[in-house]
Amino acid sequence: MLGDMMGMMGKLKEAKEKVKATRERLNTIELRELSEDETLEIQITANREIKAIHIDDSLLTDKDKLQEALVSALNKAITKAGEVHNAELKAVAKEGLPNIPGIDAFLK
Repeated sequence: MLGDMMGMMGKLKEAKEKVKATRERLNTIELRELSEDETLEIQITANREIKAIHIDDSLLTDKDKLQEALVSALNKAITKAGEVHNAELKAVAKEGLPNIPGIDAFLK
């Protein structure tokens, strides 16, 4: 029984280390998202850190249009980055710890 407990602890530690390494790797995955009219581009990591915003000159004279493009592109970029982030972490966790209740809470 003690051996089983030690084995489980080893698996937990290994899974935690894999999740940490995956989180670090997610910083290197960059995604790009455009506003609906393609006048604004957002670059974001899979860890949801904005890296750059590229704004077409045509938006610089229209504050309302700029704000609309920013909201549109940022929301799309954050959603896409979140999907990649969650999928990567869940895959790593399930690889090392299949069918453990509460594993999703471990990933947050």
